[in-house]
Amino acid sequence: MLRNSNSRGGFGSGMVVAVVCVCVCVVAMEYGVRVTEGEEYFKPFNVSYDHRALILNGKRRFLISAGIHYPRATPEMWPDLIAKSKEGGADVIETYVFWNGHEPVRGQYNFEGRYDLVKFVRLAASHGLYFFLRIGPYACAEWNFGGFPVWLRDIPGIEFRTNNAPFKEEMKRFVSKVVNLMREERLFSWQGGPIILLQIENEYGNIENSYGKGGKEYMKWAAKMALSLGAGVPWVMCRQQDAPYDIIDTCNAYYCDGFKPNSHNKPTMWTENWDGWYTQWGERLPHRPVEDLAFAVARFFQRGGSFQNYYMYFGGTNFGRTAGGPLQITSYDYDAPIDEYGLLREPKWGHLKDLHAALKLCEPALVATDSPTYIKLGPKQEAHVYQANVHLEGLNLSMFESSSICSAFLANIDEWKEATVTFRGQRYTIPPWSVSVLPDCRNTVFNTAKVRAQTSVKLVESYLPTVSNIFPAPQLRHQNDFYYISKSWMTTKEPLNIWSKSSFTVEGIWEHLNVTKDQSDYLWYSTRVYVSDSDILFWEENDVHPKLTIDGVRDILRVFINGQLIGNVVGHWIKVVQTLQFLPGYNDLTLLTQTVGLQNYGAFLEKDGAGIRGKIKITGFENGDIDLSKSLWTYQVGLQGEFLKFYSEENENSEWVELTPDAIPSTFTWYKTYFDVPGGIDPVALDFKSMGKGQAWVNGQHIGRYWTRVSPKSGCQQVCDYRGAYNSDKCSTNCGKPTQTLYHVPRSWLKATNNLLVILEETGGNPFEISVKLHSSRIICAQVSESNYPPLQKLVNADLIGEEVSANNMIPELHLHCQQGHTISSVAFASFGTPGGSCQNFSRGNCHAPSSMSIVSEVNSILGSFSLLTITLGEKNCGHSSLQESKSST
Repeated sequence: MLRNSNSRGGFGSGMVVAVVCVCVCVVAMEYGVRVTEGEEYFKPFNVSYDHRALILNGKRRFLISAGIHYPRATPEMWPDLIAKSKEGGADVIETYVFWNGHEPVRGQYNFEGRYDLVKFVRLAASHGLYFFLRIGPYACAEWNFGGFPVWLRDIPGIEFRTNNAPFKEEMKRFVSKVVNLMREERLFSWQGGPIILLQIENEYGNIENSYGKGGKEYMKWAAKMALSLGAGVPWVMCRQQDAPYDIIDTCNAYYCDGFKPNSHNKPTMWTENWDGWYTQWGERLPHRPVEDLAFAVARFFQRGGSFQNYYMYFGGTNFGRTAGGPLQITSYDYDAPIDEYGLLREPKWGHLKDLHAALKLCEPALVATDSPTYIKLGPKQEAHVYQANVHLEGLNLSMFESSSICSAFLANIDEWKEATVTFRGQRYTIPPWSVSVLPDCRNTVFNTAKVRAQTSVKLVESYLPTVSNIFPAPQLRHQNDFYYISKSWMTTKEPLNIWSKSSFTVEGIWEHLNVTKDQSDYLWYSTRVYVSDSDILFWEENDVHPKLTIDGVRDILRVFINGQLIGNVVGHWIKVVQTLQFLPGYNDLTLLTQTVGLQNYGAFLEKDGAGIRGKIKITGFENGDIDLSKSLWTYQVGLQGEFLKFYSEENENSEWVELTPDAIPSTFTWYKTYFDVPGGIDPVALDFKSMGKGQAWVNGQHIGRYWTRVSPKSGCQQVCDYRGAYNSDKCSTNCGKPTQTLYHVPRSWLKATNNLLVILEETGGNPFEISVKLHSSRIICAQVSESNYPPLQKLVNADLIGEEVSANNMIPELHLHCQQGHTISSVAFASFGTPGGSCQNFSRGNCHAPSSMSIVSEVNSILGSFSLLTITLGEKNCGHSSLQESKSST
């Protein structure tokens, strides 16, 4: 018999298995949902709340929400993302609404393609999930301009996010548009739709004081305006401690277990649990260990929380020019449970799935109890107990042996030491910085620090390297998933001067966004500077050089003299001092300012701007400085290739010529080629590590900005210790490497052959070395021990299958599953006894059952048909074990 779960703490006899997945031929199908006009996804129900939780159809609910931003994926990806969220234990899908995507031109709306919000909400409903719509309309979200349309700043007299009539008028118009659209499509809960919650504004409390009295008045107005729209579901304001009484204030942070709303009549809600962090060009990649993330979630529900949303559950991609600023990268992976490509990030996804299952077992006690009983178990150990003598119809009570329902959370908040505590007469060993979940107040079914979900090793190369002596390379080679994209390229140069009749000449320096309206990253400024022979002589005799000085620049400045690039500056409102080299006579001084995402956070966004700020002058002339601030400047918005749509499949520019490897231009050059992609459904990326900085399009679709800017060499940790409070610098990776080299190209944007790739390269690179790469999880590993907890899904579903199941008499199981489109091809390692190591580095222990490998390998003859392997532990005695195998096909 297995040991009683209340004593589990060590790692006893166990089983470790690693398998290899291969891709098999599958038929790729577009996902879709048939929607009938007026269709009801649920029976209409009302949503309200009390001090404990949201109340859906008269019943308290404790809800797990998954954050997915619809424009950061394609509509073809949405169904799979939503299905994986539900499988992972989510009850709710959450998203911001992106104003600048929906109203790119004032009064002209876009709700199509990646911005088809109605379709996205309906897809969530078709999967039986609720919906949390965060209208804002300010989003932040590391999205360009925080989601505001740039035309908004041009409205006379406007000031954003304060008691300003022009802004309030525009804001109300758009929020009303969204609420009315949802009502017309019958998507609110009381109409049989999935929307149970709305948000107005976003983290306004962080900046409210910057606006003084106007901020207070605006916040009250925003709340009153939202309520006046008659949406019929509750509204929230996140990070808004002074939210009015009829708006729920909520928490955004890495930890929210200590948060309390500003009224006892409101439930405790966590709208953003940051399970990772965003990344900027030239920075390291953040990683948040799942042990800490699970600890934060468990502590939140332990201490009275009722609604928790992962920000992000799927991060996705900043396609086009949607990435925010300053300098946000194209990937918005966010270290989320579902990665940028839509693949499960294991063990993060699986461990959280187990946590959610454990929490669902506790829900009967949680909803029946107004507040927990607190018990101090040690100096840094505590228990919270939820107990009630009631029967709640419709909830799983199979674990409970009487009408008294009781669930407990045992926490050890010591950052270094495990602790053994006594709770209700029994002893429990709890690892440091962890929470144990006891749905019946007796049996531990989950501990946040004990990860038993499978580990998936993701690879993007043409073959899997020999990662250890248990993974011989011949078993792992896989063809046709890595190759250079093309041997044949065409090229054309971008003019490095004023090129269009639409250019104009005015006196002085105009602000970047006032000219470009954010229709392009690029703005050219050009003027002429006269240099006399006496100036040249003065510089030579005094060994000095003229210098260009600018008070402030953001994000990128490039300086050209007579068509030659002489300097680059990258920064956020930094002072520029650039040495110049002039020829005698008239010289063309051309400046190019570039945005890399508009500011997405902070007060006074409309005043931030871009390009050049302050005075601009040239120093060092014989007769003194030359003030260029009032000179005549000629302005040109954008690049010629943008204007002529070089990236379009219909473009027939006659200037394209064949590119030879020994004649690769350096700056501002366009390249194009055609390429094929491997079959199957594995996600596709382009590897741009051979390039510099620029933008790329595939079949006319803008896949985003690219940049091989390198992160600092220091600041990464060899070992990531989950223990202790997390911050975005704690477990950084990728030091000394380019921040991003792989760029997602959605399968729905690709054809089997002849895909057009067009690149604008700004600084220099070699397109011949660009390659296509497929993403897949080829190696999967898992381990199970007699000290493991029982399979949570069986406990959760016990009432559905007519079984009376308790945690005390269930046997631990090991589960291995390949990603969609792959099946298990071979077992690379199997050991029952006392195996050691971790995935890719397993080793046999002193105790080993000789039959381990042969038993598991018996399925080899039919493994090609299966992508899931389940192994149940039998006898625990080492050397005399038996393994029971079960297989199921996808």
